[in-house]
Amino acid sequence: MGLAFVAALALAAAVLTVFGAGARGTLLGLQATARFSFLLFWPAYAGSALCALFGQTFLPLKRRGREFGLAFAAAHLPHVGLVAWLSFIGAAPPRGTFVFFGIAVVFTYLLALFSLASARLALGPAGWWLLRTIGLNYIAFAFAVDFLRYRDFGTAKFWLGYLPFDVLAVAGPVLCGAAFLLWVGRQGEALFRSSRLGNAGIPRQR
Repeated sequence: MGLAFVAALALAAAVLTVFGAGARGTLLGLQATARFSFLLFWPAYAGSALCALFGQTFLPLKRRGREFGLAFAAAHLPHVGLVAWLSFIGAAPPRGTFVFFGIAVVFTYLLALFSLASARLALGPAGWWLLRTIGLNYIAFAFAVDFLRYRDFGTAKFWLGYLPFDVLAVAGPVLCGAAFLLWVGRQGEALFRSSRLGNAGIPRQR
């Protein structure tokens, strides 16, 4: 978490140093820190799905999902700070943007808080599953909206700054959806087998 925060802070500081601390430099800093934090969020979001679909090769990602999630939350703090700075210098985003992405920020730090064992125990397994499912998918959706709205396809900015993240933003939900369908199929198969075994054990009436 510390390394992620320091890296994101250094990235923001470097962008502001090169491009200035005005609106343009701050917006570029927001773009850079968003992409850095997304690279930490993606394994936390899709690691379990990769393991379910493609086997034990991706087990380390699944096991480190919490660590990636906490690193993402730490790395996102400089990004939030840049939003505050942008508002302070009089270039605040529209209210709708604040609300939409603000909900994602709230989910980010709720997930970080309830990833602690004591807090998660108080929330309960069902509550934690619900918070994690809704929160992670909303954050993924917010990133996708941010990345996919750029439409200037013929520029180097798109090919380098958007396309790789577009691919990941689309692939994450697809992988999670496929893993969920696989889980549903396995649960249905197990239920069918158990019902057949139960029926096989019932003596026939003569």
